[in-house]
Amino acid sequence: MTEEVMTVPIDNERIAGLIQDGVENASRVREILDKALQLKGLDEHDVSVLMAVNSPDLLEELFDTARKAKLEIYGRRIVLFAPLYVSNLCANDCTYCAFRKGNPAVKRRALRQEEVANETRIILDQGHKRILLVAGEAYPNEGLNYIFNCIDTIYATKTEWGEIRRVNVNIAPLTVDEFKELKGRKIGTYQLFQETYHRDTYMKVHVAGKKRDFDWRISAMDRAMEAGIDDVGIGVLFGLADWRFEMLALMQHIAHLEKKFGVGPHTISVPRIEPAVGSDLSLSPPIPVTDTEFKKLVAILRLTVPYTGIIMSTRETPEMRHETLALGVSQISAGSRTNPGGYNDNEQFDTSQFSLGDHRTLDEVVADVTSMGYIPSFCTGCYRMKRTGKDFMDLAKPGLIKNYCDVNALSTFTEFLEHYASPGTKKTGDALVETVLNEMPPSRMKRAKALVEEVRAGGRDVYV
Repeated sequence: MTEEVMTVPIDNERIAGLIQDGVENASRVREILDKALQLKGLDEHDVSVLMAVNSPDLLEELFDTARKAKLEIYGRRIVLFAPLYVSNLCANDCTYCAFRKGNPAVKRRALRQEEVANETRIILDQGHKRILLVAGEAYPNEGLNYIFNCIDTIYATKTEWGEIRRVNVNIAPLTVDEFKELKGRKIGTYQLFQETYHRDTYMKVHVAGKKRDFDWRISAMDRAMEAGIDDVGIGVLFGLADWRFEMLALMQHIAHLEKKFGVGPHTISVPRIEPAVGSDLSLSPPIPVTDTEFKKLVAILRLTVPYTGIIMSTRETPEMRHETLALGVSQISAGSRTNPGGYNDNEQFDTSQFSLGDHRTLDEVVADVTSMGYIPSFCTGCYRMKRTGKDFMDLAKPGLIKNYCDVNALSTFTEFLEHYASPGTKKTGDALVETVLNEMPPSRMKRAKALVEEVRAGGRDVYV
């Protein structure tokens, strides 16, 4: 590490005061919810009040407001992706994680490039077009070049009807120069979770390894954005510290990025701690988040940063994913495996990073999402048309992004239906496509119909 380590200011005392001052007041809550429907976001004082909501009636009003905001901004589209774990080698000892260095229960493995290609083909055969590459925070002998080679392999892998069109990456923090190299690999979003913003808790659960350096990790997004990666994704592992503290600290991190770079994160992930092999802490989280609290934090997050994507993984059950899709979640993984080689049917899944709550295939998830009236989107158009970072937000805030996202969602969903869907999923999916087309404004409908018809005639990868 040759760079001076900066930090992101997280004001613990201010956060503690906000939590203490946040009290449930019906008139104030409704005033904040009215403000939220203007879709301009909320401040930390608003959030402190909403976090204190517990009465059933006010809680339902909060949820209803989040549903309206989600529908207004994102419409019916839900982005789908698959994680690809290429390695579980790790130099850190994080007490909540199965991949931690000191865990003898996990068989260590880094996929060879031919195995990366095989896993990619399996993911492609499900119908995915977007991969999140994940690796433990240690690499084989070639170092960071291993990750670069994996990205190249994923992009180079083709099947009869598909190819991965965008690789997002979740790997250890890098230097600015290394981030520049990563950007040169044509990645989409760089994703990294702080895990917890509570420094004392952070030091307790990160026992050894470079990840123990709180400041090096929290400043990673600064270095990534300085290197020109304008789509970044942040997140919290809920259950390590008070979720209310994490929410307000998350806001401070976002405010820091917005002030420094003019734009905040492209996505926020909201994983809860799930059981992991060899981790006692994961079986009994320090401050567990209840289902009601979890739904509440998703709803508040949607209202606070209305144009930022919220990602939910297969850690959660299908039932929880159902409920939170309406409350604010805009991206979900499907058909996931969380261990290297996990998509290969011959592999054993007992060395995963954490336990899955949703074991369904992509087709099953698509069928379920479709039955709820959502359009599964496999779109990667914005990345390739350079509608990222501030440019994306400039289109999103006035609602112009729908002219692209709604159209591309239908064309990519139609591509899935034509080449990958089971007969039942195709039947219900085709009907939903027609319903959504007929509900579109005339100009958008004309463009969308043209793309859908092109796909049905044999076209692939058509987008605007």
